[in-house]
Amino acid sequence: MEELVALCKRRGFIFQTNEIYGGLQGLFDYGPLGVELKNNLKQAWWRSMVYERDDIEGLDAAILTNPEVLKQSGHEETFTDPLVDCRSCNSRWRADHLEKSACPSCGSKDLTEPRPFNLMFKTNVGPIDDGTSFAYLRPETAQQTFTNFKNVVDSTSKNLPFGIAQIGKAFRNEVTPRNFIFRVREMEQMELEFFVKPGTDEEWHQFWVKNRLSWWSKQGVSEEKLDLYDVPNKELAHYSKSTIDIMYKFPHGLEELEGVANRTDFDLKAHSNASGENLSIFDDKTNQHITPYVIEPSSGVDRAVMALLVDAYNEEEITSASGKTETRVLLKLDPSISPVKVAVLPLSRNEKLTPLAKSVFDTLRKSNLIGGHVQYDDAQSIGRRYRRQDEIGTPLCVTVDFDSLDDNAVTIRERDTMEQTRVSLETLESDLALKLKS
Repeated sequence: MEELVALCKRRGFIFQTNEIYGGLQGLFDYGPLGVELKNNLKQAWWRSMVYERDDIEGLDAAILTNPEVLKQSGHEETFTDPLVDCRSCNSRWRADHLEKSACPSCGSKDLTEPRPFNLMFKTNVGPIDDGTSFAYLRPETAQQTFTNFKNVVDSTSKNLPFGIAQIGKAFRNEVTPRNFIFRVREMEQMELEFFVKPGTDEEWHQFWVKNRLSWWSKQGVSEEKLDLYDVPNKELAHYSKSTIDIMYKFPHGLEELEGVANRTDFDLKAHSNASGENLSIFDDKTNQHITPYVIEPSSGVDRAVMALLVDAYNEEEITSASGKTETRVLLKLDPSISPVKVAVLPLSRNEKLTPLAKSVFDTLRKSNLIGGHVQYDDAQSIGRRYRRQDEIGTPLCVTVDFDSLDDNAVTIRERDTMEQTRVSLETLESDLALKLKS
């Protein structure tokens, strides 16, 4: 994990936020490569949920949330963690994270009794901070989906079953953020609320568990590192009839990658009763209004990025052209989510090679066939540039050499196998697109 964290900073994936001022615990910034990886992952999720299905619509709702929403949803009362203080060193910890009831900082067992700590962030709304005009930063995207249920139904005329998908920020005032970007205070969620007829909910619950497992596999997550955890009744959230967590074997242990919950009709009924708004849907087949049950696949973007990086990180022993054995670090990311799809590398900085290489770069970065970020790299030796591209997960490199000036061809070098293929510039775009999809 240390090597991966170092790579993330060195190559511009993830930085500690406000690092020049000492940082802020549980908050991270995504650098030039990190934002590409993150965006590619979100686009893959959105494409599979919204574009490839005809029963799901999208939503982008506000972060600031009316307190009444989170009161009626149960978050004000139940969205808590057990907090303890160490009397010896004055540190604070989540009680359920302590081993042998001892302080992780100093080892003392002189701890306070656990007390509930609400995880939601409050902020003042308007110019006067008198404690009466406030909002919460949403702890999940789901509640804004439920309060928009009627708006979406009225504007789209959807019938059951159908879903509302949303990607957006959520905030949780974690007592002890930990394990790099796995548990943070500001996160991004990919959530689907899928509305179904009561009685069909268990069938749909199983459908979405299988669907999500398949999706993670397609993104390059190793099936051997995935497992399912049927959450026991005593651990279920207050709104859940049943929840199955998709678990991933992170370096720090087996932890939740995505939760698939059967939320029943709890949320819609709670908001309907409190607001007086009818949050049901008319069923043409039964000629009556139905309050749907909700199946919710929900995953954190940050821990998803972490899982993809962990799974992709590899170290290989290779022999260089000079006969020297060296370690090659590479990220075996699926090309669909790699931050850089193709890198254009002139063999050297040369007044004849550079114009041709720049021309190739200009063509590829505007190409719809490539469908992603293309990078130009001419710093240091060609061998070091290959290693650098391997380390950031670039699946294909295009090398422009002196022969290119005569034969109008370039070399495509593949990341995983290091195989090199000579292709014509006339077919370069299509050749690259074919390799990226294979």
